[in-house]
Amino acid sequence: MSRLIENPGAIFRRPVLAGAVVVLLLSSTALPAQARETLRIGYQKSSTLITLLKTQGKLDKALTEADIDVSWHEFPSGLPLLEALNVGNVDISADVADTVPIFAQAAQAKLTYFAQEAPSPSAQAIVVRKDSPLQQLADLKGKKVAVTKAAGAHYLLIAALNKAGLKFADIQPAYLSPSDGRAAFENGKVDAWVTWEPFLSGVQRQLPTRTLADGTGLASYKRYYLTGNAYAKQHPEILKLVYEQLQEAGHWAKNHPRDAAQVLGPLWGNLDVETVEAANAHRSYQVQPVKADQLDEQQKIADAFFAAGLLPKAVDAGDAQIWAP
Repeated sequence: MSRLIENPGAIFRRPVLAGAVVVLLLSSTALPAQARETLRIGYQKSSTLITLLKTQGKLDKALTEADIDVSWHEFPSGLPLLEALNVGNVDISADVADTVPIFAQAAQAKLTYFAQEAPSPSAQAIVVRKDSPLQQLADLKGKKVAVTKAAGAHYLLIAALNKAGLKFADIQPAYLSPSDGRAAFENGKVDAWVTWEPFLSGVQRQLPTRTLADGTGLASYKRYYLTGNAYAKQHPEILKLVYEQLQEAGHWAKNHPRDAAQVLGPLWGNLDVETVEAANAHRSYQVQPVKADQLDEQQKIADAFFAAGLLPKAVDAGDAQIWAP
């Protein structure tokens, strides 16, 4: 516009329409459209609250209204999800078990906690077949136990063995995914299975089982939401929006258990509504801020895995950053 004002005669010698076109062209080049921000979300099918938000379109809508696009990236488990977060392939992670950030920290990942779900100790357990001769935790000595490596259930197993006066080396761990663990358990290839919801309610409702122990008094089982350190510093407003949406989803899931189960059942391998409701009853879904003085159990988890020879080095849980809403 300033060049036109400096040479007004040139404008007036052109047709009015041509002058208008020039003005529009100069305006469009002087004020380019700002590129929209894109939030890349990593999640698992078992990421309940994020899955609800994704399926119902609520988070996409809230972010779109804030001029933010969304891309969704599914991962088979928590460890590869946090690896992708660490190298910058996603911006935030949906919930992962409390053990997963410890393994990520051992790999020198630079992570920031931005939300947690309140403890859900009964959402994971050690199960045996109903006719199994194993009656107590001490009976696991020398037995083959299916567990998913680095999952929250992995720490439950370590804590339960410690309670029984056993070491991790006293059992034969079979590191299996939940689906493979279920198959091995069902076919008698392992003596016990340590798993979490919704796999726990699924096996309890579909097979004759007994529970040797759940997490009560052993492992509180929190679920954490994380982002990279740089992203937390650069985009606190996006984290706040996501945090608020997660809180709303948690309230909705608890207040509408049947509706939530109908949404989640098809996503969880076509589980029936009653099984999903039973699974969700064991989860708190209370989204809360993470506080530094609440990382004590994270340190216990880190110390337990290191003592069992499952971490390459000791981990200080407090080295992770915390974002507060």
